[in-house]
Amino acid sequence: MSDTQVKTPVWFWILAVIAVLWNAMGAWDYSATQLRLEWYLSGFTEEQLAYFFGFPAWYEALWATAVWTAFLGSIALLLRRKFASILFLVSIICFIASAIYSFGFTPAIEMMGIGGAIFSAIIFLSLLGFFWMARWASSAGIMK
Repeated sequence: MSDTQVKTPVWFWILAVIAVLWNAMGAWDYSATQLRLEWYLSGFTEEQLAYFFGFPAWYEALWATAVWTAFLGSIALLLRRKFASILFLVSIICFIASAIYSFGFTPAIEMMGIGGAIFSAIIFLSLLGFFWMARWASSAGIMK
């Protein structure tokens, strides 16, 4: 058994902190929406709010799982834990399932516009990036 430890690159720490902050914003958005914080939701139309509050329970569960596994995955990434990639994978699967429902079976595009679709794509790409980073760090011996 080797006692050599791989030095963690500075860029890894920077991206791990960005992952935590990025996914903390997602957790905040989810929480503020679920708590129906008036000041947070004041920028949405009544039609958009009805859309958000009309999600079926199974969709809410997917959304919650996607958000919280991404946030926990980010913390695991920062702590250099191998299970970070599993958490990001669960988040990606839940995100894809929720996006299929949102964009395939609801008027999501009409509610949020093309900007909402672009933002969803950015979220998806960030999840893929953090998943890839966690997998790479595991194979490079950075993760514990």
